[in-house]
Amino acid sequence: MESTNPPLKRFKAASKNDDFYFKSYAGLDIHAEMISDSVRTNTYRLALLKNCDRLIGKVVADIGAGTGILSCFCVQAGARKVYAIEASSIAKRCEEVIKSNKMENKIQVINQRVEDVHLPEKVDVIVSEWMGYFLLYESMLNSVIYARDKFLKKNGLILPSIASIYMAPITDAERLDEVTSLWKTMQKLYGVDMSCLAPHAHKLFTRNIHVEEFPPKNMIGFAEKIIDLDLNRITVKDLECVKGQFSFKAMGESELTGFVAWFDVHFDCGDSGLIELSTSPSKHPTHWRQCILYLNKSENVEQDTTIEGTITLAPSQIMSRFLDVEIFCKVGNRDGSVYKFAMDDNPT
Repeated sequence: MESTNPPLKRFKAASKNDDFYFKSYAGLDIHAEMISDSVRTNTYRLALLKNCDRLIGKVVADIGAGTGILSCFCVQAGARKVYAIEASSIAKRCEEVIKSNKMENKIQVINQRVEDVHLPEKVDVIVSEWMGYFLLYESMLNSVIYARDKFLKKNGLILPSIASIYMAPITDAERLDEVTSLWKTMQKLYGVDMSCLAPHAHKLFTRNIHVEEFPPKNMIGFAEKIIDLDLNRITVKDLECVKGQFSFKAMGESELTGFVAWFDVHFDCGDSGLIELSTSPSKHPTHWRQCILYLNKSENVEQDTTIEGTITLAPSQIMSRFLDVEIFCKVGNRDGSVYKFAMDDNPT
């Protein structure tokens, strides 16, 4: 999204943005959380091994290599050379992992932003675990696209190659009541009326996108795929404003309190077909969990009431690695409403 700041200020903002982002990946804790996500790690390992016929003797770029486990998987699958590109200082730990596995003759760690890297050759394959909450939080996909355009050979392979976002309507009035109940009970507990703060608590809660494991039983409509991204074709310009549409039919009489969203990615494994990594609430949990968007005003629905509208995802104007989400929602024959949500450096 184009900034109105003059060029120098825009550059400084981008630098601060990246410094903050890369520093957050410098420690081991966040990498331990990702690697211990067995769905994530096993799916990547399986996808790379299933692609051994396209990796044997080939050159790979691992974008955002972290501690280097995907680079090691690539070598196990037969890669001749892997460029493990990692901008944060975790790259030092990556080098240690590679030496421990005696792979330093095949894996070269490059401790730079991918946008600053100059490789001595084109690569046959790009692999990256770039997905953030709500798929696009942290904007790492931009770097993968940059690497694709600069480093990948014509008809080269990107893993994963397809990403999709799903959404479903939900009812969770109990959770919304919890947000305001504290302030409503202060008079009874302590003799001080603080109920005036309840609307503010509700407003703050419904402004944020909440990252949690969501129970499928609270869905009041079948999930729909709302956005598809083809990593072979998508551009950085496309990511400035990603739009989708939805149309649900309510199941039974209920109260629409919001939406739950998640993503899937697919790995092209040639003759073996596609391998899926899903963060659906009906599948085995992952560290991405699901994203819950609570409406600031609930809507009553009956059986087969139509819940339709549009969703827009865009980098935040405050900091581009944050995410802004806007939903236009129309329930039945009622007037539609616009709801705005933010995902910043502390997704709740």
